[in-house]
This record gives sequence, structure tokens and C-alpha cells, in this order.
Amino acid sequence: MRMSFGQEMRMAQKQLLAPRMIQSMEILQLPLMALEERIEQEIQNNETLEVEEPEGQEAAAAGEPPVVSSIGPDEKPLVVDQEHANQADFERSYDWSSEYPDTDEDRFRPSASRIEESSDRYLDEMANMQERPETLSNHLHDQLSLYDLTEAERQAADKIIYNLDANGYLPMPLEELVDPDGPANQLESLRKAISIVQSMEPAGVGAKDLRECLLLQVRPDTPDGPKLRRLISDHLEDLAANRLPLIERKTGFTLEQIEELRERLHALQPKPGAVYTTSFVPVVKPDAFVEPAADGTWKVRLDDIDLPNLRISPYYRELLSSPDTDPATREYIKRKINAAQWLIESIEQRRSTLLKTAQAIVDHQTRFLAEGPEAIEPLKMQQIADRIGMHVTTVSRAVDDKWIQTPRGLQPLRRFFVGGTVSADGDEVAWDAVRLKLQEIIDAEPKDNPYSDDELVEQLAKQGITVARRTVTKYRKAMNIASSRQRRDWKLARGGATRPEVRPE
Repeated sequence: MRMSFGQEMRMAQKQLLAPRMIQSMEILQLPLMALEERIEQEIQNNETLEVEEPEGQEAAAAGEPPVVSSIGPDEKPLVVDQEHANQADFERSYDWSSEYPDTDEDRFRPSASRIEESSDRYLDEMANMQERPETLSNHLHDQLSLYDLTEAERQAADKIIYNLDANGYLPMPLEELVDPDGPANQLESLRKAISIVQSMEPAGVGAKDLRECLLLQVRPDTPDGPKLRRLISDHLEDLAANRLPLIERKTGFTLEQIEELRERLHALQPKPGAVYTTSFVPVVKPDAFVEPAADGTWKVRLDDIDLPNLRISPYYRELLSSPDTDPATREYIKRKINAAQWLIESIEQRRSTLLKTAQAIVDHQTRFLAEGPEAIEPLKMQQIADRIGMHVTTVSRAVDDKWIQTPRGLQPLRRFFVGGTVSADGDEVAWDAVRLKLQEIIDAEPKDNPYSDDELVEQLAKQGITVARRTVTKYRKAMNIASSRQRRDWKLARGGATRPEVRPE
């Protein structure tokens, strides 16, 4: 069935806009340091994109428009200063994206000498970059290449590896990885693939929980392997609670055997992926600062002063309009200018979106800034999306891996999105505030008679916070706080310690 003209146009627009929308989302999601690297790469790879001369930067800092080279009486180069994108420039320029859409590869190239010069400069910079440590994903993919797999099994293994968390666990059932629009045998391929991933190093990777992770590390040649497997399968919680007599009664193992098995258990790795995440600590650079204003409000400013002012090269704009330029070169320049223009626009759109998002968050969390973490307010991303008139996925990308410098220290923007409960007075209380209050109560509890979870619920209720017992238990475990009996033993033995190690961890 032949498509109508309108359908063909919509399909063409979709094909045209999709790469640009993808680029805009990628730019929005980049933290500041990554954006600086991306801009440097784009400048090296696109000769039509250049940085403003220092005179232009000084003029911009003084509040004046950047100085640019004149390229004609009726046309201006595209410039983005630190405050605004000149939308008129975009409108007055060629409609690059519609007239000359991107292609999968550039068919025409500038001179070989220019390419060689650019390539050498890029390789020199790459050689001088600090090498990043190997990631868990890369380590597993290196091993995956050694297996003889079908294409479906390899794709399934790729999907599993990319969905592992930082500890090396697969936090969702295989059924959730099935593509509804994909082949019918995906689940079978995923089951084969998970077995392959779980056979890789580090041992224990690909497990769904701690018990499976430890079991995967008990190899056929492990001493006392069957006994160790039984201990892990049936008595992991008893070991954590030090209920050794109970284990002795149920298994028939002697206390000496149980102690030996526990020592071997402690030699296993409960978080096999952690070794690939703890060795590299990236430098965090705030994307924004929040400061008090004269009228008592809080104002956000972006810390993007180090980003270069970008523009389309006047030289290449002039070369494009020259009748002496051969068609192949003109085609190449047009596509490069098209890419440069979209990069400039995406960077300015990122700046605008991030500023609006951060300001909306700050406007909601003024008590946190003034009073501290215990005063943080419940906040959902949908609330910010509604306030600034954007989709919630845009807000999610805007805050992803972004940091803001506040009077309360450097904070990730995602820190301000928290759930909550309702106090006895009907006010919303953030879960972070509940956790802080829970820690305060445990720190002040009687050393010889720590509060049980039921008693912790009662103590929180006295503070006007009503929560269920299962919630208290969940947060206590998440905060690595042991049970009341374990706290009592440790406090008496160690003079008030409230966070005994809950083994095996």
C-alpha cells in the first residue's frame, strides 16, 4: 500500500529529526566535565566549528556581544554566548537540516594532509589522557568473545551484561529483559546466556541475590563444598544472627565445623562487581551553584564559564558561498556546518533546561538549604516537570550525574528527589528525614536494652512520624544497622557502637 504524501513527509521528518533529538538528549545528559571533553572532540572532528577569539570572550564577560568576523552584508555567523543563543542567526542561516540531512557516512573529505594533521593531533591528545580502569562490562565482554555463541545468545548475553548493577548482580528477572516486539525464543536465549555470564570471572557475577552469588563461588573443587552449599542455601540468616547452636542442631555439623565453614564463607566475595567500581573515583565538578539573593530567595547560576563560545567558521561560510568551490567540497562543508549548528543549539538548550530544572528544585527545597538535611521536602520528578512545562524524562536526563554546590555542601541533583510519609500533623515528611530521625533514636537508645523494631516505630510516633514496622526494618537494614540483640552485644563489647558488621556482607 502506497503512503500518502503527508505520511511520506512525516516519515521523512521523523528520519531527519531522530538523530538530532538523540544528540540533544545526549548533550543534556552529559555532566559538565564530560561536556567539555565532548566539545573538544567536536572541535577536532569538525573544521567548520571554532572557538571565539579571546577578544570576543572578554567582550562577552563585559556584557557586550562577542566580536566576530564579517562574512557578508546580509549574513551573520552563528554564535552562542554565555547568556543567550542568538535565535535570529539560526533562522537567517541556511535550513541545513532540511536541505542537507545527515548521512551515515561522509562521502567527501577535505585534503589528505588536513586529515593527517587532525588525526595526529587527536592521537597525541589521546596518548596523553589518563587511562581509566577496566569496567565490569568491558571485562565480561572480553570473556564473551571467547565463547562460540549464536547471534541470539550473544545479544542476550549483551543485554544481561548491560543490565548488571555496580555489584555485579542482575536486579531483575529474565522475563523483564524480553522485548515484546522481538523473537519468540528470547527467554530461552536469555536462560542460556545467564548461565554463560555466571560462569565468567569474577565468580558470582550475574546472580540475582547474595545467596545465589555465594553459591556460584562454591566450585566443584572447593573444600567441603557440599557442606558450604548447605550452609549458604539454608542457614545464611542464622549465620548472620550468630545462631550457631541452631545450625548445629539442624545440620549435625559440630560447632568447630561450622566455625571453619564460616571462615571459608567470609573469604567469598559478596559483591563481585565492586572491584571494578571502587578503584576509580571520578572528579566531581558542580554544574551549578545556589546562592542567597538580596530578596531572601535562592538563585541558581550555572558554572559553565569554562565552556568555549562556539561559532560557525566565517572562513568555511565564505568558502561555501564561493562559486569557485567544487560541488563535492560544498556538499561536505554543508553537512559539517549542519552538524556544528545543531551542536551549538543543543548546548544552549542544555543550559536553558538545566537552569530551569535546578531553579525549580531549589525553589521547592528552600528548607533544606536553610535548615539542613533533616528539613528536606518530599519531591517527585513529575512535580518539577509540571512546574517547568517539560516531560519527566527530560527532567530525569537534566539531573542525571549533575551536581550543585549548596550551603549544605556539594549535592547531586537527584538527592533532592525523595519520597515521603505523612506526619501526625498532616504534613509530608521526606524519607531521608525519617532515616535521619531513626539514626538519632538508635544512637541515643539505652546501651544495655536497645529498641526493637516495634519500639522504634513507637519512638518515631512520639516524634510525630507514623511508619509501619516493615518500613523501619527495611531502613534499618539499608543503613547497615543490626538487630536489637546484635546491637546490645556489640554496644556492651565495644562501648556504644551502633553499626556492627552484619555478616556475610
